[in-house]
Amino acid sequence: MFPLDLTLFYAVNADAATSPAVVTVARWVSLQLPIAMGGVLAGGWLAGTAAQRRELAVALAAMALAWVGVQLLRHGVPAPRPAQLGIGVQWIDHAARAGFPSMHAAGAFALAAALTMGRSTPTRRPPLLAWTTWAVAIAMAWSRVCLGVHFPSDVVAGAITGLLSAWGAHAMAQRAQRLSWPRRFSAYWSRRVLPWARHR
Repeated sequence: MFPLDLTLFYAVNADAATSPAVVTVARWVSLQLPIAMGGVLAGGWLAGTAAQRRELAVALAAMALAWVGVQLLRHGVPAPRPAQLGIGVQWIDHAARAGFPSMHAAGAFALAAALTMGRSTPTRRPPLLAWTTWAVAIAMAWSRVCLGVHFPSDVVAGAITGLLSAWGAHAMAQRAQRLSWPRRFSAYWSRRVLPWARHR
C-alpha cells in the first residue's frame, strides 16, 4: 500500500463527521444504482434497434471479461480490504474477500467504455446513455471508497481492468464482423460471370 493511497482513502472515506446525507447517497450509488442501470439496459435491449442491441451485447461481453479479469487478479493478488486491516470506517456489510481490484468499478467502467467505443467515429457522438454510464462509473468508484470497502488503488485497478475489457470485447466483435463478410458474400463471388455478360 502506498502512502498516497492511504492519504486519499482517509480523504474520501466517510467518518463520524461526514454528513449522513453523503453516506446515504454513497449507499444508494453502491447498492441500488447497479440495479437501476440493469433495468435501463434491459429496457434498451427490448426497445432498441438491432444496432443498439449489438452495442449492448458488446458492452455485456466487456462486463463479462471484466468479471473474469477481476477474479484472476484477486486470485493472484489477494489484497485485504481496509476494514480487514482496521483502517477507516466501513458503512456497509461486506464479505471478507480480496478487494483488489474493485469488481464494481471494473464492471461500471467496462460498460461505459464499451458503449462509448461503439460510437467512437467523429461523426457519431456517444448517446446520452454512454455519457450517463461514465457518470455512474465515476460515482461508483467514489462510493466504494467513501463507504470504506475499497482503497483508491482498488477502484483505479478496477477502472483499468474495465477499460481493457471493453477494448478486448470490441476487438473481438470487430474481428467476428470481418470474418462474417466472406461467408455472407461467398455465394455471390463463386458465380463466374463474364464482364460483358448481361442478365436477360
